[in-house]
Amino acid sequence: MGLFDKKYCDICGEKIGLLGNRKLADGNLCKDCASKLSPWFRDRKNETVEEIRKQLEWREQNKEKVRNFHPDRVIGEGKKVLIDSAARTFAVTSAADLEKDNPDILNLSDVTGTNLSVDESKREMFRKVGDKSVSFNPPRYEYSYDFRMTIYVSNPYFSEMEFDLNQQEVTFQENGRRFSGNVLSESPRYRHYEEMAEEIRKALSTQPGSSAAVPQPVAPSSAPEAGNPSWTCPYCGKVNQGKFCEACGAERSM
Repeated sequence: MGLFDKKYCDICGEKIGLLGNRKLADGNLCKDCASKLSPWFRDRKNETVEEIRKQLEWREQNKEKVRNFHPDRVIGEGKKVLIDSAARTFAVTSAADLEKDNPDILNLSDVTGTNLSVDESKREMFRKVGDKSVSFNPPRYEYSYDFRMTIYVSNPYFSEMEFDLNQQEVTFQENGRRFSGNVLSESPRYRHYEEMAEEIRKALSTQPGSSAAVPQPVAPSSAPEAGNPSWTCPYCGKVNQGKFCEACGAERSM
């Protein structure tokens, strides 16, 4: 069979257009049928036509679960964890129209664990000298953080549901010194996503003592000085009470 020979979907039988083929282990899948698979499914190329057919049947049966899904608790911002406490079921989706989106409805008992990973990246900051950008001495960096939640589940079609908690990066800028003190944990935004991850863990926990691996802030802790009056950060304009700026991490000038 040539590269450009006509191909047909082994699920629906429709002709597959140019660049529309989704290869299976023993056949072909059109993009329309592929779009009906679980959004958490990742191993299509190793699946057989029969295995894909069974998953699509499961996804079709899921529509009835969606119609009977009545979430009374919502956690998150972009991707949200929706929980039906009465039925002890949950879903993860960003869709407003659940029946149209058909998110996988799983039992709370399917959850085997959760984990929060915090990805840090940094870029060097520069200052303008004439028409040139030059490094600070010592170099200064802007740090960015992304909070990624993973829910581990027992399911025949996927084992992980991975999604970002934050829609925008959480950033801090150095002011000439390395981060010190409890800068990250004092930040309302950084702490907000740690607390969100813990709320998700507790909401999904079905076994006593189960816990998510929520990482500790990367900076060493140091309690802010008590009794200090408020001060305005000269770098970002944030009004603070402690020794370090809650927004950019700058240390208060004494």
